[in-house]
Amino acid sequence: QLQLVESGGGLVQPGGSRRLSCSGSGASLDYYAIGWFRQAPGKEREAVACASSHTHRADYADSVKGRFTISRDYAKKTVDLQMDSLKPEDTAVYYCAAVWYQDNCPQEDMQFWGNGTLVTVSS
Repeated sequence: QLQLVESGGGLVQPGGSRRLSCSGSGASLDYYAIGWFRQAPGKEREAVACASSHTHRADYADSVKGRFTISRDYAKKTVDLQMDSLKPEDTAVYYCAAVWYQDNCPQEDMQFWGNGTLVTVSS
């Protein structure tokens, strides 16, 4: 059973950067598509970024395209989300999720979820 843990959340000023990491235990992340999702207060959870399990494909929500980058760190065995040029509207609990051997990350397909890490963008 894959267990996911997010780390790296915290308070950051508008325009700043933050790097989130998703680590797994119980199984390797290598053959899982990993998605980052977020849920802002009073809003539904939305997809942010996805890294394919077996290709170099990476998908991004329009709202974060050009500012966020998802990547796999094979040395650390994590899937990271680099967030730059952060805006107050990026404030949310960020979750990582995994689905076995898939090229994309539809929320309804995700099999395993972490508990989330809070990112607050505020001055």
